[in-house]
Amino acid sequence: MIKKLKELGWKKTGGFLVMAFVAFAFIFGGFGGGFSTNNQNNIAKINKTNVTTQDFIDYVNQSGISQETIRDNLENNIIEELLSGLISTKLIDLEIKDFDLLINERTILKNIKENKNFHDENGTFQRIKYEKFLLSNNLSAPMFELQLKNRELQKHLFEFIGAGTITPNFLIEKKFEENNKSLDIEYFNMENLYRTKADFTANEIEEFINENKDQLKREYIDFRYVILNPKNLIGIDEFNQEFFDEIDIIENKISQGSTFDSILEDVNVDIIKVNEFAPSSSKKINEDLIYSKKESKIDLVESGDNFLLYNIDNQYDRAPDLNDEIIKGEIVELIYQQGKFDYNREIIEKIQNKKFDNLKFEELAGSNKKYSSINSIEDDNLMDINSVKMLYALPVNSFALVNKEDKIYLVKITGTNKNSFNKTDEKYLKFINSENTNNRKSILQSYDQLLNDKYQVQLNQKTIDRVKNYFK
Repeated sequence: MIKKLKELGWKKTGGFLVMAFVAFAFIFGGFGGGFSTNNQNNIAKINKTNVTTQDFIDYVNQSGISQETIRDNLENNIIEELLSGLISTKLIDLEIKDFDLLINERTILKNIKENKNFHDENGTFQRIKYEKFLLSNNLSAPMFELQLKNRELQKHLFEFIGAGTITPNFLIEKKFEENNKSLDIEYFNMENLYRTKADFTANEIEEFINENKDQLKREYIDFRYVILNPKNLIGIDEFNQEFFDEIDIIENKISQGSTFDSILEDVNVDIIKVNEFAPSSSKKINEDLIYSKKESKIDLVESGDNFLLYNIDNQYDRAPDLNDEIIKGEIVELIYQQGKFDYNREIIEKIQNKKFDNLKFEELAGSNKKYSSINSIEDDNLMDINSVKMLYALPVNSFALVNKEDKIYLVKITGTNKNSFNKTDEKYLKFINSENTNNRKSILQSYDQLLNDKYQVQLNQKTIDRVKNYFK
């Protein structure tokens, strides 16, 4: 959302992000289907406020986007995106007016004089630097001062909406302490509790296939293909215009309905025939590519430095062939993974139903139990970060299944230790900022919804089409 607005020319000034983004979700979600008007200079309407084509042209000029760029991106909806930015601006202006926010000229002049870009090496404001800035940016002083005024008003609106979002210190301290306490844990790898792949009998494999035959069926294809390159098409190794002309001829023949054999009548290449093919763990670049394109019965596709002309002769479904060791290995892997899933689910259900206790934990752990500590909610040395966050939400003597990459662990929380901290530490100060930012985000999301309810935005599609024609 913010990225898209930045692309339309929004800037970050003095640490304040222009608050057009609060209206952005509304703009894309709240457009009406157009309104009937005899005034063709109106491109949109926000409640009773008209947005004119002159407003739009002024906004485009201020954005700094060239007419050539707009013309080249008409098919990419650049007009609609620019219009979204303009309406965002208009919505903010209406909100500023509605809240009766004001700013005096002395504040604007103060901001100009405090701008370090207009200071000399002694920190003194230099009028000549200010004048040079205006000239280099093709701005008049009134225009620049109006832009500053609008930014300040937008900043005041943002501060007004976000007022009261500072979290009390005692709540921040408590949450920081909770997030940075140490957890003492006992844990073990669940791997030794699962059946190994070698344990599965032929009968179990057959039973699994019968129970899942519809899901396990694979589509196979029989096909022929040839590898085309400059050497076998035009007799040289160079990719030149003659070669690509020959490629164009083949593509035209395909589009005209020519058969695979007729296309190759005058081409001296070896035809490769492949039967009963489906992708496997053993990668075959050309064959895998053709399989991925099998919806087209005949086609010409690029593969590295070559072109492949292929023809699908037959397509059919087939149950897994257990005589194929690769396929059998894949089926056994599925059974193994399902077994792990079922076993883990059983443990989780017992934990949730309070039917899992320390006696059971010790029985399963055996001699594999380990002891360790997690230093904070951000410490992912032992477990994945999401698993760590889950553990920090649980009380002492709780059990949980967690993971680290592809390994599953059963964990018991045996204790916690409060860690001291200094309120001047950089980590604590960042935490305060993060908490306040999250609170502001929550308020702005509510403000988004308010705008949805407060404003009705309608577009004049005929005028938008006229604007597009202007840029063509």
